[in-house]
Amino acid sequence: MSERYARQMVLPEVGAAGQARLAAASVVVVGAGGLGCPVLQYLAGAGVGRLVIVDHDRVEETNLHRQPLYTMADIGKLKAEAAAAALRRFNPGIAIDTVAERLTPQNATVLVAGADLVVDAADSFAVTYVLSDACLAVGKPMISASVIGLTGYVGAFCGGGPSYRAVFPDVAVEGGTCATVAPESVTADDLVVDLRSLEEAPQSPFAGARRLDVDHVAALLAEPLSSRRIVLCCRSGQRALAAADRLREGGLDNLALVALG
Repeated sequence: MSERYARQMVLPEVGAAGQARLAAASVVVVGAGGLGCPVLQYLAGAGVGRLVIVDHDRVEETNLHRQPLYTMADIGKLKAEAAAAALRRFNPGIAIDTVAERLTPQNATVLVAGADLVVDAADSFAVTYVLSDACLAVGKPMISASVIGLTGYVGAFCGGGPSYRAVFPDVAVEGGTCATVAPESVTADDLVVDLRSLEEAPQSPFAGARRLDVDHVAALLAEPLSSRRIVLCCRSGQRALAAADRLREGGLDNLALVALG
């Protein structure tokens, strides 16, 4: 074994056999942002033999204060590729694959099938449900974490335990529920509300989307919406959840959330 891992191999819980297991392991990490960066650094440092980085986003200057895998030279580059390059410099003895795509039920099935462990670091309700469903189907363990402000959570799901969907059957909204949907499930009949500011996202992926922030979403209560579904969009799903709370309080319950990443 390389001297690189000597300090962790002296631990009786690791040893030579444990280090060999790490070297033979394959871990899929979905999300290479504020959570994914330290996860990837520590997995690479520990000598996990194969890492698969899944992230469709690109590096922005606003990422740099909390995502230390990236530098100014990486701005504009795909996060998956920039993170892989940094990790290869850090530990050239491991294999790193990149998937610069948005996670979908289709590619999740393939990614999960080849993994020993899946880490959900995407900070997105939609991704968490998709990954959990894929992991449950083939019995693979999933570690999911999320951070909101100065608080956060981490949990282990599937792999012989309950799935995320079993623990949280749907996103709770003030005693009710609100479905999470993938962007491709949005139809022309839906009323789409993009909760992101124009500065944050100058162009919405949905033609005709309304722009409202959480504080003004209650304006929809005065409109004749009939049974039309309202789709609430934001980056991670957190603002969509808060907006859904306000609309349910006003009597609207045909709601869906989309996390755009």
